[in-house]
Amino acid sequence: MKELQSVAYTAKATATGGREGSAKSDDGRLDVALSTPKGLGGNDGEGTNPEQLFAAGYAACFIGALRLVAGKAGVTLPEDTHINSEVSIGPIDGGFGIAVKLAVSVSDLDKETAQSLVEQAHQVCPYSNATRGNIKVELSVI
Repeated sequence: MKELQSVAYTAKATATGGREGSAKSDDGRLDVALSTPKGLGGNDGEGTNPEQLFAAGYAACFIGALRLVAGKAGVTLPEDTHINSEVSIGPIDGGFGIAVKLAVSVSDLDKETAQSLVEQAHQVCPYSNATRGNIKVELSVI
């Protein structure tokens, strides 16, 4: 396990009620209702769920890592760079697990450069480092 050399930021949030509850950050910027999807036996209510939150967080974090490595390489990412992320949940031996797909869109950037930047970003992204070796993460450039 790699330890942090220093702490740059700490996010704080509180969840209550599990998948049928709510989650709030200590600063009030995040305040969401939670609902269980039908695929997990829920009523598919109006709230979000942990998988959607993870998908959004991973995609946003990965774009930050992509910007970092692109900047170091002297490459300007297109304004419309975005990531379509999928987080799937299903049974594994002894419980449940997740799998991730990140489809990176860098519009007119050439495919070879884009693929290289995505691979580099995957090495520095905190979500990628947290999940490496624990879950399947599929990366693609679209």
